Amino acid sequence: MNAPLASVSGRLADLRNVLAKHGIAAVLIPSSDPHISEYLPERWQSRRWFSGFNGSVGTLIVTADFAGVWVDGRYWEQAERELAPSGIKLMKVHATNPNQHLQWLAENIAKGGVVAVDGDVFGLGSARALRSALADVGVTLRTDLDLAGEAWASRVGPPSEPVYEYLMPHAAVTRHDKLAALRAQMAQMRADRHFISTLDDIAWLLNLRGSDVRYNPVFVAHLLVGADSATLFVEGAKVGREIVDRLATDGVHLAPYADAKTALAGLPAGSSILVDPSRVTLGFFESVPQGVKVIEAINPTTLSKSRKTGDEAAFVRKVMEQDGAALCEFFAQLEAALAKGERVTELTIDDWITAARARRPGFVSCSFSTIAGFNANGALPHYRATGESHATIEGEGLLLIDSGGQYLGGTTDITRVVVIGNATAAQREDYTRVLKGMIQLSLARFPRGVRSSRLDTIARAPIWAGGGDYGHGTGHGVGYFMNVHEGPQTISAQLVSSEHHAMEPGMITSNEPGIYRPGRWGVRIENLVLNIPAGEGEFGEFLAFETLTLCPIDKRGIEPALLDLREREWLDAYHVTVRERLSPHVSGTARDWLLRMTQPL
Repeated sequence: MNAPLASVSGRLADLRNVLAKHGIAAVLIPSSDPHISEYLPERWQSRRWFSGFNGSVGTLIVTADFAGVWVDGRYWEQAERELAPSGIKLMKVHATNPNQHLQWLAENIAKGGVVAVDGDVFGLGSARALRSALADVGVTLRTDLDLAGEAWASRVGPPSEPVYEYLMPHAAVTRHDKLAALRAQMAQMRADRHFISTLDDIAWLLNLRGSDVRYNPVFVAHLLVGADSATLFVEGAKVGREIVDRLATDGVHLAPYADAKTALAGLPAGSSILVDPSRVTLGFFESVPQGVKVIEAINPTTLSKSRKTGDEAAFVRKVMEQDGAALCEFFAQLEAALAKGERVTELTIDDWITAARARRPGFVSCSFSTIAGFNANGALPHYRATGESHATIEGEGLLLIDSGGQYLGGTTDITRVVVIGNATAAQREDYTRVLKGMIQLSLARFPRGVRSSRLDTIARAPIWAGGGDYGHGTGHGVGYFMNVHEGPQTISAQLVSSEHHAMEPGMITSNEPGIYRPGRWGVRIENLVLNIPAGEGEFGEFLAFETLTLCPIDKRGIEPALLDLREREWLDAYHVTVRERLSPHVSGTARDWLLRMTQPL
């Protein structure tokens, strides 16, 4: 969906004509859809369409004589490159002030002016903050207009991929039992009904999957759960007759996707509904009649699905063996090709690593777009090689590869850095400090219920000690054959912490510290870890991390003198586990590579 300069200029002109038609001073276009999704179906990629910026996060504001995209530090270099030809201004968002775009609107829109945002794709919390900021300076907010849709004449409709059932044995808990547990939680909160818009919550609760969103096995729908029945708002053509009948057996009935707001508007006076204010848009929230009591709280399913069952954890462990074996085949292929002097590019890596995973049982798709960044490209945390812009792997340096797979038995996400040729002393220090941070967090023991953000400094401390840091969080939750980014837990100092971020048994989280040297290289080493019980005493229950990911860590990047004895022991023990678990699944050159790469430090 990359847009050339002429296209972006023309699209902005069309959008400004629509603004003038409606008397709007500014339009705000978020990176969002009616489901508060991170990854968007094409229909709702309005910010990308009108700006040409291809990052996954950003806010576009357009006036008659200004256009700017607000992005955080992860995307500054990418946004600067992609926005420069069109003249759209890069607006750098700093972690200390994430609402800078609200401040800009308050300072630049004249009193009496009107700002518009499509309420159907704008989160409730964001809408409340924007409305308050504008009201303070006498500016009106309109949320009833889809100006981007009006200006985007060729906009496609909602995705129409089929829905399928997620079956035993991988679906370890039945739909009936999940619905019963949810209704028990609703009853405790005195909620007659519960409205859910987030696609992963719906897919998890109903044991259904789809492919409406690339890399995420979800489908576009809303769900209204009552005390003894539920309505799934989804295009009927997406759901086969057999699935419709089985859903009906569990009291789940279908209605057209477009009817969700009408159903909310028809709720009877005196009833009550549970809504998660951070997981619903303003448009749907405001559809609820005044006479209905709204209970605002986190979706119970968000907490439930984050805590994997013992059966689910067992399937994930098996998936990690298959994923690790695929990576052994890939890395052996990469090493052989480079040794022969074959031309290998960042795009080649994406093709080869995906092909290796596709040969493994239970593989469904990648879990996100593979990041393969050589040297300077590795310094961009969210870099993506394209046919027009990519590097060839040649000479010496560091090759960062961040990739993952969706399998019926779980979701994977792993980052490794490969040393090409010889690493410099500076590269080895960065590599080793990142490894130290990853190991230190892997070894952590912490009270059950501690807020996830408090663990962030454990991984950063060895990096800080060397004068380094990184601009992203240390870890994100990971789904079970579900979204690779899953809440509620996030290991990040930038997180506005709440009780919902408590670390509980069964949660799977990434462990991925890094160091990025703009224009030179990047280092990130990532494993997935599982919260497991670690004893109980007078200070309560404690948890520890079980490392799930199985793949050798390139020892050629290590400066051994920087590792202490405990870190060395962890690394050698990890490689023993990797060798023992993966050996039965590989042969030939892949097995040879595995045995060589897992020798003691």
